[in-house]
Amino acid sequence: MRLFIAIQLSDEMKKVLVACMHDLKKQGVEGNYLPAQNLHLTLAFIGEYDDPAGVKRVIESVPLPPFRLSLSEKGNFGNLLWAGVKGNQKLKTYVKDLREALKEAGIPFDHDKFVPHITLVRKAAAKKPYEVHLGKAEMMVKKASLMKSEMKNGKVVYREM
Repeated sequence: MRLFIAIQLSDEMKKVLVACMHDLKKQGVEGNYLPAQNLHLTLAFIGEYDDPAGVKRVIESVPLPPFRLSLSEKGNFGNLLWAGVKGNQKLKTYVKDLREALKEAGIPFDHDKFVPHITLVRKAAAKKPYEVHLGKAEMMVKKASLMKSEMKNGKVVYREM
């Protein structure tokens, strides 16, 4: 099964992100927009792995200090558009500790540098220049979730385990 560890977003934050995506569509940006229910902040991408209980034990073993998550910047990795979050030391430290614990437990994960972002559009393309208008939103983060990615009726669905 395809697994990742993520922060689930509040409804308020999702509303702001959906408004941003609607605005991009109005400006003619095409691509694969993430459905609102799939919006999240990935902390560690594990990929195909058959021991979700082992991953859950790792998540439970790393204390997550509650912290405030605020939308701020926006950016892209090639044709992938994303919303960023304000620099957050508690988040960075938690991800470092979480990834260290995954490594010690022998659980494979993607070792890319952690750039906190929320994917909005994959394969984004536009015929004319556009602006990403990101509203303000923040939420308290109190937990990380083990998520499973699966195909349902030809669509990718993320589900908390």
